[in-house]
Amino acid sequence: MTNISLDGLRRVFGSTVAVDSFNLEIASGEMVALLGPSGCGKTTTLRMITGLLAPSSGDIRFDGQSVLSIPTEKRGAVLVFQKHLLFPTMTVAQNVGFALKMAGIAKSEIDRRVNEMLELVELGGFGPRSAHELSGGQQQRVALARGLIARPKVLLLDEPLANLDANLRITMRQLIRDIQAELGITSIFVTHDQEEAVMLADRVVLMLDGIVQQSGEPKSFYDRPRTSAVARFFRNANFLAGHRDGNVIRTAIGDLEIDPSSSGDKSGPVVLTVRPERAGLRENSQEPNCVPARVKTNIYMGTFVELIVEIEGSEWHIQAGPGCELKPGDSTSIHLPKDAIWILEDDLPPSNAVDTEPATAEHER
Repeated sequence: MTNISLDGLRRVFGSTVAVDSFNLEIASGEMVALLGPSGCGKTTTLRMITGLLAPSSGDIRFDGQSVLSIPTEKRGAVLVFQKHLLFPTMTVAQNVGFALKMAGIAKSEIDRRVNEMLELVELGGFGPRSAHELSGGQQQRVALARGLIARPKVLLLDEPLANLDANLRITMRQLIRDIQAELGITSIFVTHDQEEAVMLADRVVLMLDGIVQQSGEPKSFYDRPRTSAVARFFRNANFLAGHRDGNVIRTAIGDLEIDPSSSGDKSGPVVLTVRPERAGLRENSQEPNCVPARVKTNIYMGTFVELIVEIEGSEWHIQAGPGCELKPGDSTSIHLPKDAIWILEDDLPPSNAVDTEPATAEHER
């Protein structure tokens, strides 16, 4: 197993900075997701690690040793691409064992290791088949087996499930996670899918515009986003500006009590966020941290109802139970639990945040 250190990685294409000041320590056997939208620098980072692309500056170390001078084929890092890139005229077994054949490994050893890999990816008995006869999911498994058969130090996966249908992606996620755990191989995979990152990774690294925005356990991105950009990427559209005074935030929709142990330590002007699934519906608007709202949209999502409500001119997203019968135009109250209010690092509120100054004694006069 291998530790990976990325130290100040930077890659520039002409005048465009694709990756900037990337620092990351990946523990031996850890599974890390590089998450972000297209063009944010995820794949560029992966290509630098595998040696297909040289960094403009910075260093990459495996177990403390720089690998910048080591060619791709000798680094011990295998990259599995989004496209399977199988040889269509070869059998499954020939595809999986190709690298070993080129390395001059004895046929008996190749056959043994090919069968071992096919069993690992749940394709036992598929060796004699032609690659073009396989489904997309089966081809992706063959590509994974072909990468693993060389027993690499590091496994790199570039959007490995992007071309699969929804149900097959779920199956493949679990297979990849099981194989990675069984082999204990240090792994990095690139994805733009938040759900995929959360399900597969021990740790998520969110990149936007070539810069790491936040790194941590998946749960932290939902409960403790650093900024509104991070919160938005994880599908949180609820923001509110205010002024924090101790355990109270004074806002345009009223004073909100907060739990100091779950809201950070920033004071003064702040921007807060509450996830849609943490905000609740209440009939009694006199309860603390309840604010009046008007329903704009009710969208049935099967296991829950997505409500878009208007609070003081701002749209908030609320997840209610599947039996919610509120209709557009209905009035209700939204409860913001103290421990669900999180203070962001942003100094300025997002564009859809309620940003009217709270009432003061002077305003009241």
